[in-house]
Amino acid sequence: EGSPYTWWVGKANEKHYYWGGSGPGIQKCACGIERNCTDPKYYCNCDADYKQWRKDTGMLSYKEHLPVSQVVVGDVDRPGSEAKVSVGPVRCQGDRNYWNAASFVTSSSYLHFSTFQGETSADISFYFKTSASDGVFLENLGNTDFIKLELKSATEVSFSFDVGNGPVEMVVRSPNPLSDDQWHRVTAERNVKQASLQVDQLPLEVRKAPTEGHTRLELYSQLYVGAAGGQRGFLGCIRSLRMNGVTLDLEERAKVTPGVKPGCSGHCTSYGMYCANGGKCVEKYNGYSCDCSKTAYDGPFCIKDVGAFFEEGMWLRYNFHSPGTSMKDLVSRTLLSSADPEITSPDLTLNKEELSFSFSTTKSPCVLLYISSYTQDFMAVLVKPSGNLQIRYSLGGTKEPYNIEIDHRNMANGQPHTVNITRNGRDIVLQLDHYPPTSYSLPAASDIQFNSPKALFLGKVIEIGKIDQDIYKYNTPGFTGCLSRVQFNQIAPLKAALRPTNASSHVHIQGELVESNCGASPLTIPPMSAATDPWHLDSASADFPYNGQAIGDGVNRNSAIIGGVIAVVIFTILCTLVFLIRYMFRHKGTYHTNEAKGAESAESADAAIMNNDPNFTETIDESKKEWLI
Repeated sequence: EGSPYTWWVGKANEKHYYWGGSGPGIQKCACGIERNCTDPKYYCNCDADYKQWRKDTGMLSYKEHLPVSQVVVGDVDRPGSEAKVSVGPVRCQGDRNYWNAASFVTSSSYLHFSTFQGETSADISFYFKTSASDGVFLENLGNTDFIKLELKSATEVSFSFDVGNGPVEMVVRSPNPLSDDQWHRVTAERNVKQASLQVDQLPLEVRKAPTEGHTRLELYSQLYVGAAGGQRGFLGCIRSLRMNGVTLDLEERAKVTPGVKPGCSGHCTSYGMYCANGGKCVEKYNGYSCDCSKTAYDGPFCIKDVGAFFEEGMWLRYNFHSPGTSMKDLVSRTLLSSADPEITSPDLTLNKEELSFSFSTTKSPCVLLYISSYTQDFMAVLVKPSGNLQIRYSLGGTKEPYNIEIDHRNMANGQPHTVNITRNGRDIVLQLDHYPPTSYSLPAASDIQFNSPKALFLGKVIEIGKIDQDIYKYNTPGFTGCLSRVQFNQIAPLKAALRPTNASSHVHIQGELVESNCGASPLTIPPMSAATDPWHLDSASADFPYNGQAIGDGVNRNSAIIGGVIAVVIFTILCTLVFLIRYMFRHKGTYHTNEAKGAESAESADAAIMNNDPNFTETIDESKKEWLI
């Protein structure tokens, strides 16, 4: 009961409250499922709170939640309360031919294999992906016998064959186009009793074999994959082609066949959306990866925040201009469009910027971020002495910098806050945390070009030359707290400092930079105080305009009489309903439950769920599994 003290964080930064040996949605450990915990009142051995060490261990095998990126253990700050946690490696298992694929780039290209031996039984399965509306998947011929699978139209897959009794064709029709450049699975089977065809999870099409006639499928020609004689071939990808349990090596044959390429390009079309936060999907030979180099994030899917803790007096400088780069090489480059966006020159200007980061601090005033230039232009994000946020732009043309004041929110409250600033010419859009974006505009006299950006500072400004007076005052003693996922256009200074990249040479750090995601934790909103909560009622101060004392006695008496009559009527109706229900159900009846198979042998309801819920099992034999030990 209540909130758990311990959880683990998996894919997509989601918290999970089940432990090894248990399953999703079951807030128990393995001993809670098996009903053999140290203290039967609890569902984990470690909840017994004994003086002796107890252990909860087991496999985490629900692959949609893996891998484990963090384990949080609480309730360890009491005397005598300790915890030890170990997380084993992620282990993957699957068919190595699952991604054995070939790409057919012309309608006349095909692969050929030895004759398919399926006289009395033929079991064929494969995946395909295409944007074409028709094409032959495979065909094998005999004198008169044949077997063929094809995409007849954008919504139809056909399985046809002849064993000597005349051609038979089965068609599965999809309500949605199959030419959507997504993977679709085809399973076809034929034996002496019946034939079947299924596409994805659509209903199975079954055709009974005739009671009399021929039953053997006699084939002589080679097996053609991707085309058939005189017919339009298949354009797209085929993978994991299995015939009677044998996976055909499409990739090896494609290496020596013109018009066919090994592997399958276009994984990003199907899976590119998993590259988050601006990550770029990169095609691989038999899969894809996410390129996070131009983002402030890390990890396989660019969702892991890269941040650091800043001690007092510590600062980071990112130089836009690389000392070893000649000006001649930089004439046409900008921070937004160059091939090497980490480099800029004193001669360049910016008409627009995109800045995003998150931070947490309890001390003010301070400088969060400052961008200097070779001129007097600058941009700064500050926390004022009151804890309020201020964005300051100075692009020339005005005597004083243009300030955006966020006076109604205290940002130095120790909570993580997210800041997103976008400027395009004169227009500025600011978004804080989960609040709606707010638009601002630079004064008409202000320049709209950020001239010659020089360096980006985090935590403190250490710059040669004249510095704005307020920024100079806020510069001491410096920022103390956490900064995370800092990104200016395509530059991620914190990531460049914490990850060895080609941009690391641009970074200079004063102090010890310790990696931490404390500035990127989810924002928690504390409860409102009684003074500011509009729904808080105090008996001494509550004053409603229509309370009992403000209305005459006659009205109160009438209200009481009406209320009593209504209560009697409702009581009479309820009594009548109870009598009718008892009369209708006075005889015993029978009942039937849709209990899952095997539930009667399970030790508990939780075990029955894990044994029979399809969420805990894999329904397709080709899919891969992961274990966490």
